[in-house]
Amino acid sequence: MNNYLFPFLAVVIGVIIARFTKDSKSWNNKLLLSFSGAFLLALTLFELLPEVYHHLDAKISGLFIMCGILLQIILELFSKGAEHGHVHTNGNSKSFPWLLFVSLCIHSFLEGFSIHEHNDMVYGVLVHKIPIATIISMFLFKSNYDKFQIGAFLVVFAIMTPIGTSISHLWHDTIGNFIHVINALVIGIFFHISTTILFESGDGHKFNLSKFVAIISGVGIAYLI
Repeated sequence: MNNYLFPFLAVVIGVIIARFTKDSKSWNNKLLLSFSGAFLLALTLFELLPEVYHHLDAKISGLFIMCGILLQIILELFSKGAEHGHVHTNGNSKSFPWLLFVSLCIHSFLEGFSIHEHNDMVYGVLVHKIPIATIISMFLFKSNYDKFQIGAFLVVFAIMTPIGTSISHLWHDTIGNFIHVINALVIGIFFHISTTILFESGDGHKFNLSKFVAIISGVGIAYLI
């Protein structure tokens, strides 16, 4: 049940944080993003990567992981990097950001396939989605979009990951190894997002102790769960 509930709750928590945070600068999202990036990357390496290489040929696995990285690059042409904490769409426009919406939904749907009963990827998705949902919600609340559109955007965004997980479970026996191909794509997506978060949350080439602690904490907790 948690596999379906946690990704949905992550968006709800993000919306609540955004609602009660009037000034986005007062919310220290860089440390949370650093932690979430390290946590997601570590869980992908510890849980999802061995699983895919166990079921697929090594070269095929690597090929689809690279395809996942390229797919995420394409998605970011439309989302403008919202998956790793950036929303560059013009919030003053009344035109609904369909490209952002579709891109985020595809990303959320695919990441649902990585969540299985025998792995802990649901926690990686949970920690990843909270800061992203917060940043997206802040953008939407400050925009001129219709309230119904904002509500529909957030509800659909919240349910896309559970839908992906549900399809993965229901069709596992039907589509066989194709599930692992999708998981390889998701690994590439997670690799791109998590490493981008870690690089972009830095201050040039300066050593940042708080960021370093956040990264070590993310990796350590991912290893222990």
